[in-house]
Amino acid sequence: MVKVEIVEEKDQDASNSPYMSQASSRTSSSVSLSSNESDLDAEESFYERLSALVDIVPPTTRHSISSRFSKTASFLKSGGRVVGNIVWIVTTSALLVGLPLALSLEDESKIVAQEKEQYAQQYGAQQVCMASPTSMYPAQPGSNQTQQKGIVPPGF
Repeated sequence: MVKVEIVEEKDQDASNSPYMSQASSRTSSSVSLSSNESDLDAEESFYERLSALVDIVPPTTRHSISSRFSKTASFLKSGGRVVGNIVWIVTTSALLVGLPLALSLEDESKIVAQEKEQYAQQYGAQQVCMASPTSMYPAQPGSNQTQQKGIVPPGF
């Protein structure tokens, strides 16, 4: 178990400290806070406050922080350059190789579709020609006219 008790200093040498006020020790924290707020310079900028902290950090620590920051910045810069080059290579390759290839494949598929359509038209015309010339309807399935020997390409 911990016992907390307030100890009042009776030594006058300690009261000369700038951190100790003339009031009792119980109210000294609130008095010192209000006096510190009025002592701050209102025109002091954030940069001035930050530059004042330089003296607190030892030179070796400052140097290591600076070198790490420089290494990180150079790594990010070189990494960004490499990523940019890779993106450039991929996009130009896609435009120079992929786009013409895609267009040629599309043209080829159109040609194949046209050939299938022409074949279907020719096959339909052959079916109509094989029917009896006097009849408008195709011949019966059992007749000799409907039996084919195979598909014959045009010109043979």
